[in-house]
Amino acid sequence: MRIIFMGTPDFSVPVLDALHEAGHEIAAVYTQPPRPAGRGKKERPSPVQARAEALGVDVRHPVSVRSDAEIARFAALKADIAVVVAYGLILPQALLDAPARGCLNIHASLLPRWRGAAPIQRAIMAGDAESGVCIMQMEAGLDTGPVLLERRIPLARDETAGSLRDRLSALGAAAIVEALDRIDDLVPQPQPDDGVTYAAKIDKAEAAVDWTRPAEEIDRQIRGLSPFPGAWTDCRGARLKLLNSEPVDGQGEPGQVLDDRLTVACGAGAVRLTEVQLAGRARQDADAFLRGTPLAKGDKLGPSA
Repeated sequence: MRIIFMGTPDFSVPVLDALHEAGHEIAAVYTQPPRPAGRGKKERPSPVQARAEALGVDVRHPVSVRSDAEIARFAALKADIAVVVAYGLILPQALLDAPARGCLNIHASLLPRWRGAAPIQRAIMAGDAESGVCIMQMEAGLDTGPVLLERRIPLARDETAGSLRDRLSALGAAAIVEALDRIDDLVPQPQPDDGVTYAAKIDKAEAAVDWTRPAEEIDRQIRGLSPFPGAWTDCRGARLKLLNSEPVDGQGEPGQVLDDRLTVACGAGAVRLTEVQLAGRARQDADAFLRGTPLAKGDKLGPSA
């Protein structure tokens, strides 16, 4: 099948690889333009661009795909179908209609739950028991199109946004290959009106930990925002990023260190911090962190800590 692939971050790369390995013809890859990155602010291509160039595929990175000229250039590829996964630009209807079989999106949630920009993070932060991917026919609405294929997985107790991202990326890669193989037999199922939720983009203000909240909520916040942007708290005037945790029994003043294992009291219960990263340092497990930054029972994390 002649395919246009549209994607940008690491999450999209295994999908591109799977389509290539399955023998599909990749007519072109669309991705976000290179962005300044690193200390020198040198322009860096997206992970998808880097991989596509390694595969010898034509790469296009327009700032917008809404102009008549860009739509005509897209249509001139005469693709059978387009596969879109975390591309990052809104696609106009004329572009969605250009491939013979339209455009398929790999969405990292069980639609209609968690339509929108941050479904992986929101699923963990909400305490969902399962997640998955949907292969969806794209239309003008935000993740509202009919679903051709759904694959589900349970969430592990220690699931982070990073681990779930990797699992769903692999799941989505397998699912899109299966969907293309079965494209003539799959019947698009309209999404139900019940159960619609929206996964709003993560706001930086959501990353600050409020230790007065219950331990279960703080644990989900920490894991749902790991590794990026990373939940954080103040630690002796420096920002301490919290990258993994588990809820445990314990009580004390919110933000108070309860033992020598980096257990911290919350509004109800406590969380044990298992992975952290102090500003300017690499991520560490709790033991390594405490060897370099000893915190005694009774010390406080949080504002003015």
